[in-house]
Amino acid sequence: MTDVLSWLSTLPEPLLYGALVLAAFAENIFPPLPADTVIALGAFVAARGSGTALGVWTATMLGNLGGAMAMYGLGHRYGLPWLLQRFPALFPSGATDRVSARFKTQGLLAVIVSRLLPGVRAVVPPVAGAMGLGAVRALIAMSLASGAWYGLVCVLAFRAGANADALLERIADEQQTVGLVAAGVVVLAVMVIGWRTRRRKP
Repeated sequence: MTDVLSWLSTLPEPLLYGALVLAAFAENIFPPLPADTVIALGAFVAARGSGTALGVWTATMLGNLGGAMAMYGLGHRYGLPWLLQRFPALFPSGATDRVSARFKTQGLLAVIVSRLLPGVRAVVPPVAGAMGLGAVRALIAMSLASGAWYGLVCVLAFRAGANADALLERIADEQQTVGLVAAGVVVLAVMVIGWRTRRRKP
């Protein structure tokens, strides 16, 4: 973390934003990449210099949605079997089946919620493409989720003052909270759908 912070601190503002674009883009292809950490530290550095929260958020969103739609396009064109062969690290065991099942029952709500869950959010774009969800609808849903999460990261970073360690700890706590809330929304949606299905049965 210290090395990343030191490196980001040496970058001029345009290159700092460029690094955030690349980190956010790569997160969709290499899920182990700690993009949240890089983006939080980049926002922290920008806050201490001449950068702006809007600039950090915009750079992050450009990279994140660019990477997401690139994977959506690959999923739409080649399908999941091809992706599973080419990007095995992208698909944790069982994640593809879980996300696919949510998409079938919950539609775009599943895209938004799943995009907030740390363990499966990288799976969302290619699965959405492979299942034929509309590109515009998928983009809007992913924009809502990513915009909210990275907006929170930027706000926390710009309020962190001089304590980078406290910033990362706070972001980790917030990510866990967001994940729990998103999981709760999924459970509630499944219960509502099940209840409606039972009501329709004669």
